[in-house]
Amino acid sequence: MNLFGKKKKCTIPMVQTVPAKQKNDCLFTSLRGFSPNPQSLFTLYSSIRESVPIIDAAISKIVRLLGDFDIECEDNDIKEEISEFLSEVHVNACGRGIGEFINSYLNQIITYGTAVGEIVFDEERQQIIALYNANLMDVQLRSDTNPLELAVYSRDEHGEFIPIKYPDNILVSALNPDPGQIYGNSILRGLPFISDILMKIYSTIGINWQRVGNVRFAVTYKPSGDSNERAYAKERASQIASEWSRAMKDIHHPSDFIAVGDVNIKVIGADNQILDSQIPVRQMLEQIISKLSIPPFLLGLSWSTTETMSTQQSDILTSELDGYRRMLDPVICKICQTWLRLKGYNIAVKVNWNSISLKDELRIANTRLTLARAKEIEKRLDQE
Repeated sequence: MNLFGKKKKCTIPMVQTVPAKQKNDCLFTSLRGFSPNPQSLFTLYSSIRESVPIIDAAISKIVRLLGDFDIECEDNDIKEEISEFLSEVHVNACGRGIGEFINSYLNQIITYGTAVGEIVFDEERQQIIALYNANLMDVQLRSDTNPLELAVYSRDEHGEFIPIKYPDNILVSALNPDPGQIYGNSILRGLPFISDILMKIYSTIGINWQRVGNVRFAVTYKPSGDSNERAYAKERASQIASEWSRAMKDIHHPSDFIAVGDVNIKVIGADNQILDSQIPVRQMLEQIISKLSIPPFLLGLSWSTTETMSTQQSDILTSELDGYRRMLDPVICKICQTWLRLKGYNIAVKVNWNSISLKDELRIANTRLTLARAKEIEKRLDQE
């Protein structure tokens, strides 16, 4: 051991799978892992939710089905304090309670693939006063010098992105990001094409109903072979047109239309048939629901299904919710750990979620009753 030699500097392990710069030895580009224009994708996903109601309803139901949670720690007194803080903390402009923050945070993850939140401190940085869900259009995520470290940028008064002052206050989550990328992938990825086809079908249905459903009439007057009638054909056609317009103008008080001569009235477009859209619309909805992993019966779709299939669909949704819960656990733990350190506590916390149950409560009760009877019978047999 060389006691008088120079100490070696501790260096951060370098990631070898990142391409190096051409002009210097620094390994990482200034915008490594940053998508050129993620804001365009965020705008696209927002428009999809606004255009297709079933997508918006599915995401809203997933957020509501997430459930509640409790914080577990060794000291019961501290547990009561932190539970009170989580239930009373100010969220955004008009919210209160961490549940409001988590619901908005998860909604952002599912819709955009990335969620950004902030722990807001007072001026002395002695206590947490609020939780804030950031707008993804106002922030940028980068890895400037190290792909293992995240840099967050926000807009200044001129609209330019600058590094934030306290990056430790930021909460960031990404849903299934691609290798080497920071931003996650939205659950709506792959649905813009399907949604575009679905909206074209709905738009065409509206146009067809406007043409065919809003009835238009063709009034044809054929003068007879009499020369006098032919001479006044133009005047009679004008009289017929004015009388027809008068008869059709007041829809609340219908009146009879009286004309002289050979007058023929037909409905324009009555012979045309509107295309059956049920099959193509269902095909598009099947693609959307398979991507969202939510049972159709939860969205009010009365598709033919069996009891076993419904149970399997519920189990799949339960596993999806468990995955979202695991993603939110570090966010909740970071908020709790920050509050505990500000209070001078050095204890670990754990998030306990309530059980997810999408099954029939009556069936669960009957199962419990059967198990209780079986245990009672076993006790009697043991006593005998």
